[in-house]
Amino acid sequence: MALFLIVSAALLLGGNALKEWLAAIMASITAHFSWLYLGIYIVNFVFFLGLACSHIGKIKLGDVNDKPAYSNFQWGSMVFATAIDASILMLSMVDPLRYVQQPLFGAKAMSAQNYQYAHMLGQFDWGPMAWMMFASAAVIIGYMMFVKHVHVMALSDAMPLLQGKGRTKRSLRLTVNFLVVFGIMGGIGSSVGMEIPVLAKIIAQISGIADTIWLKLALFVVLLVIFGLTMVQGLKGGIDRLSSMHIWTAIGFLVIVLLVGPTGSIIRSEMHSLGALVTRFAAMSTGLATATGGVNPVKSETVFYWGWWLTYMPFMGLFIARISKGRTIRQVIFGMLGFGALGCMAFYAILGGYSLSLQQSGAVNLIHTLNTQGQAATIAQVLTTLPFKYIMLVVYGVSCFIFLATTVSSSAYIVSAFTSTRLKATQQPSLLNRMVWMGIFMLFAFGIVFVGGFKTVQAICSVAGFPLIFVSALLIFSTWKLLVKDHSVVLAPQPVKAKVKRQVPRVLPVAHDSLHD
Repeated sequence: MALFLIVSAALLLGGNALKEWLAAIMASITAHFSWLYLGIYIVNFVFFLGLACSHIGKIKLGDVNDKPAYSNFQWGSMVFATAIDASILMLSMVDPLRYVQQPLFGAKAMSAQNYQYAHMLGQFDWGPMAWMMFASAAVIIGYMMFVKHVHVMALSDAMPLLQGKGRTKRSLRLTVNFLVVFGIMGGIGSSVGMEIPVLAKIIAQISGIADTIWLKLALFVVLLVIFGLTMVQGLKGGIDRLSSMHIWTAIGFLVIVLLVGPTGSIIRSEMHSLGALVTRFAAMSTGLATATGGVNPVKSETVFYWGWWLTYMPFMGLFIARISKGRTIRQVIFGMLGFGALGCMAFYAILGGYSLSLQQSGAVNLIHTLNTQGQAATIAQVLTTLPFKYIMLVVYGVSCFIFLATTVSSSAYIVSAFTSTRLKATQQPSLLNRMVWMGIFMLFAFGIVFVGGFKTVQAICSVAGFPLIFVSALLIFSTWKLLVKDHSVVLAPQPVKAKVKRQVPRVLPVAHDSLHD
């Protein structure tokens, strides 16, 4: 808590002057450490995909007779809604517009081929490799909680390698837990810091109120109230209900955009993008995508997103594990890929396809707005091209609020669990603990808004995610040692029901009864 209060104060005092310094940090990370980000994602993706397809994937997270507490749709909704905040509604519109201005895979900027690559790149950065990162924490936490019946309060509790009373192991546990909280705060705080300016711009468009720092501060107060009400309800009755609202508002918004936009063009573009995604998947995964001028924008964008997804990994792992009792490891992994990766790709397919079509057709010069006024103004301009623009602005704003409330409430819930000193297996973190972390989230995010700029968000996400590369590697190694090498788990026979011996009915002699004769 002290660390983030200090960082928040530094952001508020440094203000706009910190922009260049943070941009330089992002450039340095991309130039010197991109191989670490790319490497851990490759190892993680291959390992857990193989695990899901092997016989280990059949292991149930729980006892033999345990059944899932949530239906498939409820489970998928909670997973998607918790991991994906309002950033998907925003970045899926503007990312393709940023990408098309850069030379992708050797194609010229703004060329027809580059439009196709720009439409595809976001779907890679929010696709299967990104979602598989959550498996590194979710699988081992779920296994330790529901198979080994270990009370997992912090991420270090799920790693048998770190258990023990020695000073070294105690120090390692504290280090892992500190890095986890640091990563969560950096990632989620950056998300909120990026999304509030967009919401402020939309409200200004609807109401005519001036888009000032005071409007943004008022939004933080409103969000804090919403988050507080959600946190009082907890996991059941609060977060799960928000998740369902989250999914239905998202689906409704996507369907409207698809129907009122150039539907045929968006669908055809998506078919081409899926083909390009398959053929370019290896090049993007390894950072070997070609680029002109010695700059690789594909790698730089992927490094930023890989850092961001890493910051979500610990709390999403614990959250997914807690709601996955009664499911097999295979169901958890493929469920994340199905609901998560395909859901995110749908946003980029429809919203990204719509904004690119507006630009390519010449209907609106969105790129000029993006380069001169920023993301918030660009998103507002896209929304005003839709029919009933004021209604669509309201629907979009409400969707963003629900997205934010779900993710930040869940994040504060998990961080409060990580930082509770004594917590029973069935007990929720104290309300005071949850509300204190909620307040710190808001203060840290407001500091990011005060500095401003998308490069600020990128730098903070990459820095926060960097130490979690090593935590993820430790989780993968722990999972391998626990599941792959533990023959008592792999070879343990599943209990079978005893066969019931078929009883042959015995014919008994019937006494002669003259009355019934």
